[in-house]
Amino acid sequence: MSHAKLIPHYHGIEHTGIQLPDRAQPWVHGKKRSLQRRRRNHQQTVEQLTELVKQYDWHWPRKPVYFISDLHADADALMASLIASGGVKAKGKHHHQLKLTKQGKHADFLIGGDCFDKGPSNLALLKTMNKLYKRGANLHILAGNHDIRVKLGMRSVEGNNAPGCEHFFIRMGAKAVPFLKEINDSYLSHAHSLRHIPGKRHCMKKLYPPNSWYDDFPAIAAEILPQSMIDKELRRISEKQAAFEEYCDDAGLSVRRAYAAALQWQRLFLHKDGEFSWFYRRMRLALRRGSFLFVHAGMDNNVAHLINKKGVKQLNRQFRKQLYGNPLRFYYGPVVNAIRTKYRPGDRPLTTRGAQHAHDNDLHVIVHGHKNMLNGQRISVRKTMVNFECDVTLDSHSRNKERLEGKGAGVTIIRPDRKVIGISTDHPYVKVFDPDSL
Repeated sequence: MSHAKLIPHYHGIEHTGIQLPDRAQPWVHGKKRSLQRRRRNHQQTVEQLTELVKQYDWHWPRKPVYFISDLHADADALMASLIASGGVKAKGKHHHQLKLTKQGKHADFLIGGDCFDKGPSNLALLKTMNKLYKRGANLHILAGNHDIRVKLGMRSVEGNNAPGCEHFFIRMGAKAVPFLKEINDSYLSHAHSLRHIPGKRHCMKKLYPPNSWYDDFPAIAAEILPQSMIDKELRRISEKQAAFEEYCDDAGLSVRRAYAAALQWQRLFLHKDGEFSWFYRRMRLALRRGSFLFVHAGMDNNVAHLINKKGVKQLNRQFRKQLYGNPLRFYYGPVVNAIRTKYRPGDRPLTTRGAQHAHDNDLHVIVHGHKNMLNGQRISVRKTMVNFECDVTLDSHSRNKERLEGKGAGVTIIRPDRKVIGISTDHPYVKVFDPDSL
């Protein structure tokens, strides 16, 4: 099959104002824009990749997987990325005017985490995702660090926190305020919206950690975190607490309204019949398809060992159990490293032994987001594990910060016919990875 035939039909892309690549090239021809070298030259990296493909027999998904990650509250980016996949057609400019194509009806749509923060509208993104689900899409949602941080922070406002966990709301800092403002404007604009909300001082007690937290946290966290991280956390919480009211003022939000919005968030997301209760209910830590493991950030030895011993289903069960347990042990524990790691020295490591545990379980490829790319998707090799890095900087806020032109769109497609397709507005070609032609 020629590479040109692998480019999806972009049904309705004219409604988005976004340009997508209409030519294809082999993935490795993108050189440093497509392949991380890690102290090797380009040819050596291609040879290493070729040897790994030969050494391990990859099992491919039975149906296409459309992987879209790090949307950060940008519904326009989601819509354009769905069109880029070929699995969705747009019938107009509005987000609800979408329809599954024939290909989309027989594919997995996988949202790779970090739906919240940064972008224009968290609620518009969620409504577009739910519309896709109601249209019949086989939709999966992975946990991202921003999604989990928001949940733990908003949940902590309930006031019945485990000892040492009273800081999770303030830990969100300035990033929480746009979401609270959005909730306030959408649900609390009526005249009596603050009728049952207490005074400012009481609201601050609900939102801020008590003074005793600064003495209690070091002792409670000592068995989980090194002293350097404890000191850093104390310093950050103190700074964020001192600045929170100013963040609210800048957004035109009083502390009382911030507290009311946090309670409304709980009703929307945590209550059984809440409008967005489906979001965390459908969420999982990882998805496996053949030899491909999909996670938000990456894999370390703990996750590799657990998968090898008990499988991905047990990993997801452990994640679900901890998600509703003690926030401190969960957020700073080994499972959450899969949504936080950037393989830095301070992150829990993936060693050659950990990679071998994954290979023994027939897992050879990790597909993830979290680390934003500026030239479309990239392949890297970590300890013999092939990684497809797929955070292609979709949301408008991040694009402005990185000085990327135009709106963002991108999707990574894992095809049953042994091809990986990378599409992004920031690379002039559709990237085609064909292991049989390396």
